[in-house]
Amino acid sequence: MLDYDKEAAHYDALRGGEPRAAAAAGAVLGLLPDHASDLLDVACGTGIVTRRFAARDGLRVTGADLAPSMTRMAAARLPGAVVRADSRRLPFADARFDAVVSVWLLHLLPGPGDVRAVVGECARVLRPGGVYVTTVDKGASHNVGSDIDAVLAARPRSPVPDAAADVEAHAAEHGLLPAGQARFRGHGQGRSPRRTIADLRRGWFVTLPPGEPAAERFAARLALLPDQDRPRPDPVFTLRAFRKPPVPGST
Repeated sequence: MLDYDKEAAHYDALRGGEPRAAAAAGAVLGLLPDHASDLLDVACGTGIVTRRFAARDGLRVTGADLAPSMTRMAAARLPGAVVRADSRRLPFADARFDAVVSVWLLHLLPGPGDVRAVVGECARVLRPGGVYVTTVDKGASHNVGSDIDAVLAARPRSPVPDAAADVEAHAAEHGLLPAGQARFRGHGQGRSPRRTIADLRRGWFVTLPPGEPAAERFAARLALLPDQDRPRPDPVFTLRAFRKPPVPGST
């Protein structure tokens, strides 16, 4: 797994920058209730998406991330609105926010227990009537049917912590009900063979540890593909929204 503290300095440049951030923020905002006034962005990273949430009129935004370097970058974009926190133990009171977001987080977690804990925390800090929005099936989004995908298809499979059905089940355990979905394009994230080789050698693919013979065999096959610097199609990411039912009798 990548060290996201070390990744912070070049994170945005390698992942589509502002165009991708705009697509992600627009899709998330489209799933939020009109009355949303307090939003928590869990695992906000560099804050490149978070600050776009804050640009919506009437929406107060708080960002949280565990990696110190990510937190510092996000705090520079949203002064006074970012805290360092573990998404499995959020430092906020119950029912504090009426929108909670976790974009590109659940797929990074070690196992289902961690996913369940994060979803539970997001549900805990969500007000009745509020909405939780998260990405699901992130790994599958990168499979665009390209020649690169054909090469990588033979690599060992890894667990899928953010499978949509599992996330929905975890949400249901904590009283959250399905409330919509959306998709957005990961602009600038289309892989070229040369970039995929570089990602392989820096630990992007967790079942192919850098330096291992298997990783180098895949690198050699990728190096034989044509158009080494031509990006293949961008991934398309999926968002799922879940609503916390209002308290009976409330308005």
